[in-house]
Amino acid sequence: MNASARKTIITATLITAVALVIGLLQEVNVAAGKEGRALQMKDRQEVEKAINNVFGWAVTKDFNLFFSTIADDSEFISVTPYKRVKFGVEDVKKDTAFWSNPDFRAIRHELRDLRLTFSRSGDVAWFYCVLDDINELKGQPANWENVRWTGVVEKRDGRWRVVQQHFSYAQ
Repeated sequence: MNASARKTIITATLITAVALVIGLLQEVNVAAGKEGRALQMKDRQEVEKAINNVFGWAVTKDFNLFFSTIADDSEFISVTPYKRVKFGVEDVKKDTAFWSNPDFRAIRHELRDLRLTFSRSGDVAWFYCVLDDINELKGQPANWENVRWTGVVEKRDGRWRVVQQHFSYAQ
């Protein structure tokens, strides 16, 4: 075999090897992309569930669900439409007597136009929606209707928790 033929065979072998490696890398990238999208969808579902749990717990008065959904430290902030601000979970816990009172009855809640955005790192998300929180106090309506709700959710120890939220009525 002459040098020219040997060079042609080596070149063809190298081109084939490079093509195989590129093909394998593309398959790995496609698989990683699918896995990433699946993780993103799972996180999206978990964040939406956490956001819903901020109100959903009240129907059954499941305080464990509520307090496992919000940040369980002094970093939690909640701004209400009543111009009250709660700083830290201990401040929120002061309201448990009101919520557990049989005169207060949560009926249902609905979120409309939920918009959710994740940080590039994937462990923080922020959201916007319009909330209807339907309740009764002593048999009378005690609702928050058409309330704008924004917030920040952070993944802590594998669980999504609301760390900051703000409620307001449109003026």
